Formats: sequence, structure tokens, C-alpha cells
Amino acid sequence: MAMKNSLLLLMLLLSSSFSLFLVVARKQHGLETKEAITNHYHNLETTSFQPSSICTRSTKGDKKRGTLEVVHRHGPCSTFSKDRVKHLSVREILTLDQNKVKSIMSRLTINTQGSKATFSAKPERTGLGNYIVRVGLGTPKKDLSLVFDTGSHITWTQCQPCLYLCYSQQEPLFAPSSSTTYSNVSCTAPECSALTNATGFPPGCDSSSTCKYSMMYEDTSISLGLFGKDKLTLTSEDDVIDDFYFGCGHNNDGHFGAEAGLLGLGPDKLSFVSQSANKYGKVFSYCLPSRASNTGYLTFGKDEVASNNVSYTPFSNSKESTLYVLKLEAIFVGGKKLAISPTVFSSAGMIIESRTVFTRLPATAYAALRQAFRAEMTNYTLAKPLDTLDTCYDFSNTTTITVPGISMLWGGNTKVDISSQGILVGNNSQSCLAFVGNEDDTWIGIFGNFQQMTLKVVYDLPAGKVGFAYGGCE
Repeated sequence: MAMKNSLLLLMLLLSSSFSLFLVVARKQHGLETKEAITNHYHNLETTSFQPSSICTRSTKGDKKRGTLEVVHRHGPCSTFSKDRVKHLSVREILTLDQNKVKSIMSRLTINTQGSKATFSAKPERTGLGNYIVRVGLGTPKKDLSLVFDTGSHITWTQCQPCLYLCYSQQEPLFAPSSSTTYSNVSCTAPECSALTNATGFPPGCDSSSTCKYSMMYEDTSISLGLFGKDKLTLTSEDDVIDDFYFGCGHNNDGHFGAEAGLLGLGPDKLSFVSQSANKYGKVFSYCLPSRASNTGYLTFGKDEVASNNVSYTPFSNSKESTLYVLKLEAIFVGGKKLAISPTVFSSAGMIIESRTVFTRLPATAYAALRQAFRAEMTNYTLAKPLDTLDTCYDFSNTTTITVPGISMLWGGNTKVDISSQGILVGNNSQSCLAFVGNEDDTWIGIFGNFQQMTLKVVYDLPAGKVGFAYGGCE
């Protein structure tokens, strides 16, 4: 009996030691997660595909200066009355998403040896922006709702007077003449010359030597006006950026929503990230919620408390880089690594972007992902494809489903498990794998915001790295 008890005790000790080894290994070679390492599958209620009409605000995020609440433009937390009641169909999202992706491709040239991304054409459209933050501009400050975008550099908003065309926005147009701290930027200022790299278009100059900016998008949307500077307020009167350079748009037209403009978070020197460098050190993070009815956050500055839980991957920080270019090394489905040649990922590169919705993969990589995913889903009925989403299922007669987990391995041995809510999109009768294959392996890949949901994503520009942590928001 004593020997039997001793054997049981030994087995328990070995089991505990092995479990501890798995947790430590996970912490050293990937992200720390609450899920068991052997759990490579998700059990989902099919009701989770239905949108909610109740706003649920996140209890997570840094409650400090420099933190803005992030809301989905079409969710119940949005202040946009005309957008709040409209739930975009997956087909509508795909159409907007594909237009944006095409314009990203048109403006990029990729040096495959150094994975460098540079401008080659017009910037992307803004009408797709689906995550909104509110900031204050001017003195006295006027609150404005802006789309935040890691793929754009300058910040711009519609301004009075509207000379020819202005689209309908929720808040009143910003009036520079009513702000005691506003001033125009001279044509001879270095910031005016910097517009060429930031926007892809050379600046103009009016008769009074005031700098003029131009944002012309692939879908013919435009924002044209004067380049100015004013006080930008984030959360309180002591959380401000003085002399913040931005575009004051007097002619704006195209496929815009009810937002007042755009907050540029790219790596260029005219972006908010660079202009606030003295205050926040060129570091920012965000978390995008898993549902449009929840909120997330956008935080500027380092979070020393949570930094130990973040795993990083380097991004291209060359002078030619205008986007955050990452190195994808492998994809896992149900815990199994897909047989994809490393050259498939390295030939085109991969960017991380806050406004593109669905992750785009090289054609060969997507084909392997699709095949592996379908092999794990043979118990469910296939549904007809939805445009570029070609792996869809009919769950109308099912209340609970089991789907394989999907993970992406980035440079630096950083493995990121995609949220269970970031794998399928649609409704009960047509729910589709939320990844899209590019036309071929030469098109750059995009890590989209649908797969970033609930992750805390950290951009550390001085260190040249992007980090990920689990459980950033609900």
C-alpha cells in the first residue's frame, strides 16, 4: 500500500513538473496565455456570430494620460447616429476591404532582399476606417472623432470654411478662426516640404505663402486644404501636444463616413507618433475588441507594468520604410505547422495594419491554410463561397461548433494565437474562414484588424519592434 501511494505521489509530481515546464516554455517562446497549451481547438456558440445592440465598455487598458477609448463606428458605443444603426454585411466589408488592399498594393514597391516598403502611388481610401477615437483640437478645444490608422502619416480634419465640397460629419466642422492657438504653416517651413513623403504628393503654396496639402485617394476621394498647427488635447488639459501639425481640409469629398478625419500613426516624421515623441517616446499600443458592441483603447507611451507579458517581433525600420513591415515565418492550424516554404513568406513580406479588416496571405500560404482548415471541419456542411471568402459553412442546425485554432509565428520566435472570434466571420447559415488569399505570392501580405482582436498590440519605434500580448480587452 505504501509503495502504491509513493508511486501515485511520484506521478503527481512528474505531472506537475511537466505542466510547469509547458507554462515556462510558453512564456519564454511565445505569448503568455490563460488557455492550456494543449488546447488547439475552440468551442463556440453559434449565437456569437450575431451582433449585439448593447454597448459594453472595456474594464481593461491603461487608466492614465495618453489613453483614448476605441469604438467601432457601426457598434452601439458609437456616437455616429447614422452609422450606429447600420451593421455592414460581410459582402460590404469585403468590397471596401478589397478596394483598400488594391490601393495599398499600388502604392508599394517591395525590395525582397531587405523587405522594404515604399510609396509608389496614391494612398489608400479612408472610407473603410472602422475604429474611432476622440481628441480635442484648438483653444478652446473642439472634440473630433477620427479614424486611427497605422498605415497613414498625417492627421487631417474638415475645416471651416467649406469652399466647394465637404462630406457630412457628426460633429461641427473645426473652425481655425475660432481657435486662439491656430496658425498656418509657411511654404518655407521644413514641415511643409515633408508633406511630399508623408502624403505622396508635393505641397502647394497659396498667394499668402501658406502651405497647402493634398490627400487624393485611389477611389477618387479627396481632402485638400491648408497645412496648419494647433494644440491637440488627448484626455485632459495637461495631456496636450502644442503646435501639432495637421491638414485643415477645406475641400473634402468621397467615400467618407461620419468621422471628422483621420489620425495618422505611421512611422513618418509628420505622424502623431513622431510629433508626440518628446512626450510619449514613439511608443503606442492598442486593443481592438472582439465585438463591435465592445470598446477597446489606444494608449501612447510605455506601459512598464504590462511590458513583461509582451512578446516582440522586429519590424523594418529602414529610411525607405513607410509602413510597419513584419516577418511571418509559419502558420499553424490545430497545433500543426503547415508545410509552407519560408520563401513564400519572405518573397513579398507582410505588413501589420489597423484598418484593413481581413488578413491577406500569399496565394500558396492561403491554399495550405484552407486545405488544413477544411480537413478539420469535415463534420460541418459547406456553404457557398462569399466573394473572396471561399471556405464557408452552414451552422444553421447547430448550436455549438468546434473549430481548430490558428496561430502565426513571427520573426523573433513570437507565436501569436488568433482569438477564437478572429477565425470565422458571417452568420449561422454562411460563416466563412476570415482569411483571404492574394492573387499570387508576389503581393505583400497584410495582418488585418479582424485577426488582431483582443490582442494588445504594442508599437515601439525606437526599438524597431511590434509586440503582442493576450487579453488586451474583451
